[in-house]
Amino acid sequence: MKMQKAWFYEEYGPKEVLKLGDFPIPSPLENQLLVQVYAAALNPIDSKRRMRPIFPSDFPAVPGCDMAGVVIGKGVNVKKFDIGDEVYGNIQDFNSMEKPKQLGTLAQFIVVEENLVARKPKRLSFEEAASLPLAVQTAIEGFKTGDFKKGETMFVVGGAGGVGTLVLQLAKLMFGASYVVSSCSTPKLKFVKQFGADKVVDYTKTKYEDIEEKFDFIYDTVGDCKKSFVVAKKDGAIVDITWPASHERAVYSSLTVCGEILEKLRPYLERGELKAVIDPKGEYDFENVIDAFGYIETGRAWGKVVVTCFPMAPKDRHSTILSEIDTNIPQVNGFAKDLCLK
Repeated sequence: MKMQKAWFYEEYGPKEVLKLGDFPIPSPLENQLLVQVYAAALNPIDSKRRMRPIFPSDFPAVPGCDMAGVVIGKGVNVKKFDIGDEVYGNIQDFNSMEKPKQLGTLAQFIVVEENLVARKPKRLSFEEAASLPLAVQTAIEGFKTGDFKKGETMFVVGGAGGVGTLVLQLAKLMFGASYVVSSCSTPKLKFVKQFGADKVVDYTKTKYEDIEEKFDFIYDTVGDCKKSFVVAKKDGAIVDITWPASHERAVYSSLTVCGEILEKLRPYLERGELKAVIDPKGEYDFENVIDAFGYIETGRAWGKVVVTCFPMAPKDRHSTILSEIDTNIPQVNGFAKDLCLK
């Protein structure tokens, strides 16, 4: 049996239960791809699954949902992809009746059903592509769950996070919002404004009840609708992506895991109209996964946290898109590109 390097845990607990060690390289089933991972992204669900059994999981469990990489093998029934294709996607469908995959994306090689991935846009680096799937699938689902209508006004609670930055961009770009306001903390005001918000409210200085405007649609990305509901119109929709929703008027929204969703975004991504947002302090090499979890678990990330420099992956695959985003914070990340092996 061939082995690979992977991060895994054999018991529930804090980030310190994670171990870096050997894990079997899987063989793809007839409808699956074998993908060499070049970059992966962390999401809050990865921490929650590690800390407690919210989904049944076999041990040892490798965390991670999002990845970008290259197809190196495929099952006999795979039709859409060939060896050498660059792909990205969310490999974990928690809404399915089956157990989550034991082998997540914090490994050198993973298997994934071909319908869950899409071709990586050429404009994006592997890191940028890996940052998108779960967050953008969640963002889009919220608009559908709340039956958002073109021309409506919108208030986004938590516009600086991985989902929030995408909700802001998609609001006008794909769903035709007429007016968008978002909330964030003082240091992030300029950062959030650039993603399409007409106005940004500093929640450290302004309470929801002090906001005079009322909105057709409240999109709460942080689970604060027990307070934020007051900015909704009397018949306004309130969507909460955290479970359970914290107000009786709010509707919980999950996500649909599907590569077709990512394919539909390709034109926006290739033209640079929709941007992947990676926290400049949130790129960590494969050897520093525990530090990466430590950072995402602060809840203070600007956009997404990604893991790069996987063993045997090519060195620098970064594009210029990240430099187009003004984070207004130091461009320091603390990962060593010379650790990448060819």
